[in-house]
Amino acid sequence: MPAPAAVPGRTEDLAARDARSIAGIEKLRSFPVEVVSGHGSTLVEPGGRELIDLSATWTACGLGHGHPAVVEAVTRAVRDAPGMGTGSLVHPDAVGLAEDLLTLVPGNVGDRRVYIGHAGSDANDVAIRACRFNTGRSRVLAFEHGYHGGIGVAMGVSGVHVEGGASAPDPDSAFLPYPNPYRPRGGSPATDLEYCLSAAEKALAAGDVACLLVEPILSDGGFVIPQDGFLARLAELTLAHGVLLLCDEVKVGLGRPGTLHAFEHDGVIPDIVTFGKSLGAGLPISAAVGPAEILDSPTGAALLTTAGNPVCTAVARAVLSTLVKEDIPAQAAERGARFLTGLRSAVAAGGRDGLLARHVGSLRGRGLGIGMEIVTDPESRTRDSALAEKVVRRVWELGAVVYLVGGNVLEITPPLVITDAEIDRAVEILVQSVEDAAAP
Repeated sequence: MPAPAAVPGRTEDLAARDARSIAGIEKLRSFPVEVVSGHGSTLVEPGGRELIDLSATWTACGLGHGHPAVVEAVTRAVRDAPGMGTGSLVHPDAVGLAEDLLTLVPGNVGDRRVYIGHAGSDANDVAIRACRFNTGRSRVLAFEHGYHGGIGVAMGVSGVHVEGGASAPDPDSAFLPYPNPYRPRGGSPATDLEYCLSAAEKALAAGDVACLLVEPILSDGGFVIPQDGFLARLAELTLAHGVLLLCDEVKVGLGRPGTLHAFEHDGVIPDIVTFGKSLGAGLPISAAVGPAEILDSPTGAALLTTAGNPVCTAVARAVLSTLVKEDIPAQAAERGARFLTGLRSAVAAGGRDGLLARHVGSLRGRGLGIGMEIVTDPESRTRDSALAEKVVRRVWELGAVVYLVGGNVLEITPPLVITDAEIDRAVEILVQSVEDAAAP
């Protein structure tokens, strides 16, 4: 057999090859980072330089890179895989994953089922369609600046896509205001909360709502952590109006907030809960857990050929087992407190020439999910997206990776296995990056 022909451009760097080959429609690039491997909370560039991963690929790599439990699960499943889907056959890991989720996700009285898909996008899409079909209602309520997916119905009810012009709004949807303690409507967090709940109640009272989607933490919209009690009172409203509450835990759930589920903070039990990203440790898998009367019909209405395949379901089961056995949520709470304390102490001290105190308007966090908001000054709280872009690039230059959400907020979501030493070094990098980027 003749040797394969040389591939043009193979001597170029990855960024140049990427620009020429991978579609721009799926790119969100802030700086020219190239990586060839990873381990734990570390990413490795082609030249061998190591970077502290403060994103976990937008939280998908919750257990970090190359976790032994994930490696073992993949190896076992690939070696003797019983088919590659669960649509027309049954295999142990798909059924086992569904049973695991039914055990770990609290639910209201009655039979429940688990939909298994490929990504949070399709889990939300399927859940919305099932709610519409089985309630006979068509309207969907979501929140401004929210994110529920990049395809189908889920994209049309994602505020960030609609507001950014990437998608038309779903024709039978409405967007509600999400409470923001740092930027409260009416001048105070309490007034802001009442305003948002009042808007929700008015929309629910119309009587035509199939479901209400909510993120316990508004992640892509700026990592906004709402006032305590918001989710609980929202649940009371949906219950009073007979509307299904769909809680999107795709990005902020599964141990990251210091609890297994983010909705636990307010002590609520949603009707439907969706998962993705870290459920598969980076492999494509998602799930929706909810009432059988909603997710059981119409039969065959959500067919994805390789959904529920033995490789991804085996990994998801390993992830859930590791989260529970190693008490990862408690570790996330402890390490998140260390991270946030380090950052707050630095900001309180002012930083070089007072630059930190001047430009870090807000630090908020829950577990290992932290938002650092960059502003022009603390009095006006004006968003400074240009400075924020300089900061994330400087973070990369100094040896870490972090991305922006909401235009001016550094979303700090490292792997849940990050060490104390890595946290302390990350704090140093973030502090210096703000100071360097803001320096005259």
